[in-house]
Amino acid sequence: MATDAKPDRKEGRRRVDVPGRYRRRGDRPQTQSSLVEAPARPIVLGRDRAFRRGLAYADSWAAALAVLLAIGVLGGEDRLKPIGLVVLPLVVITCKLMGLYDRDELVVRKTTLEEAPTLFGLATLYTLLIWLLDPFIVDGELGRKQVIGLWAALFFCLLLGRTIARTLALRYTHPERVLVLGEPTAAEPIIRKLSERTGGMKVEVVARMPLQGDINHVAGLTDVAQAIRDRDVHRVILVPGSGETDAMLDVIRLVKGLGVRVSVLPRVLEVLGSSVEFDDIHGMPMLGIRSFGLSRSSQLVKRLTDLTAAGLGLIAVAPLMLIIAIAVKLDSRGPVFFRQDRVGRDGQHFGLVKFRSMVVGADAQKAALMAQNQADGLFKMADDPRITRVGRFLRKTALDELPQLINVVRGEMSLVGPRPLVVDEDEKIVGWHRRRLHLTPGMTGPWQILGSARVPLHEMVNIDYLYVANWTFWTDAKILLRTVNYMIRGGGM
Repeated sequence: MATDAKPDRKEGRRRVDVPGRYRRRGDRPQTQSSLVEAPARPIVLGRDRAFRRGLAYADSWAAALAVLLAIGVLGGEDRLKPIGLVVLPLVVITCKLMGLYDRDELVVRKTTLEEAPTLFGLATLYTLLIWLLDPFIVDGELGRKQVIGLWAALFFCLLLGRTIARTLALRYTHPERVLVLGEPTAAEPIIRKLSERTGGMKVEVVARMPLQGDINHVAGLTDVAQAIRDRDVHRVILVPGSGETDAMLDVIRLVKGLGVRVSVLPRVLEVLGSSVEFDDIHGMPMLGIRSFGLSRSSQLVKRLTDLTAAGLGLIAVAPLMLIIAIAVKLDSRGPVFFRQDRVGRDGQHFGLVKFRSMVVGADAQKAALMAQNQADGLFKMADDPRITRVGRFLRKTALDELPQLINVVRGEMSLVGPRPLVVDEDEKIVGWHRRRLHLTPGMTGPWQILGSARVPLHEMVNIDYLYVANWTFWTDAKILLRTVNYMIRGGGM
């Protein structure tokens, strides 16, 4: 069944009709009239416009600052010729051609780090263009230092400028009003995540409705359309269950006809994640599924990255670790470091090293405190009486985990990876979720930046599985950057 959106000339609005049987060409439906007359939603268009314009301004300033730094500062006496100003708008034009101004209206969580690989390529392409046009736009000659400075400055300024632009757009625009449509049990996780209002989101769930198998009946479509109108819905999130494909397609047609944004949470991606490639067989789309886990070359890249970063990191933070060790020793009696048996790659056990943040004999008190546990499947307490004064600060800033760099150098851990579980927690993991152990556990991971204390065990292992299934070098880079932000905000527990 199709849903058609037709212009209403009298009112200047969009009219949505659900076709029924027609006696002859041009007849109105026998039993259905206009479902809803949906006025244009300027608040939605205004929000999209705010993001597009803010990003365009940010990109323009990023290009101008990068060129000024490379030519005016690093170049000494070099100067940009007046005709060289024509290259500045090329950044905006290129971003438009790459779809970097259209993405925000399609997604709920508007973040810049997801664009980092694309911006990296953009900065490289733009720097190459400036270098090739050097004789025409620069009064002088670009040296190697200037080219590298232009590339690095542009990449950094694009990331920073777009982050600021999105932050301002989120602050000064109205929340996106969302209707969640789906079976209650399946829809509850996404509703809970939307309510957390993490970075990049400004969402208000104004209604929820079940996605019924008979939604293609007029009454079902009418209910959805009426809810969209009454609650002034800006976006509908569909959470389909089994056997609801036709119903979902009908609702998508209806919602798009009303001028409302649509997002779909396909259940198949709970297992596949984004590890798919879109294929096209003469107009018939298909998804190609990548192999699970890392290839040998990817494992080598990840290991070399770990060794280099962990080695340099140990040298850089050695003075800080010495200060922390003294503070731990002066705060309470006992050893400076705490070792705990954890389950690593392929189920192998290893000793995880941390700065001691609890009193001696804390494990013996765990059973008595189990009734106050605040995490599902894990043991977490916001006000754990076993934590020392220094330990509370170390946990809040995640500084207690710095000694794990030693585990990384030894190959027992990685900088980014699945969460290393203690033995009794690992015993709760069964089935295909155990494939999370295909990768070396990490000091940080997606579970950390989502708030490790708030993510229940069954969700954490699913997140770890998807991380393994979708690993890329850029994924690790983004998680590391978000972990730094997490530590600065004091998101630990």
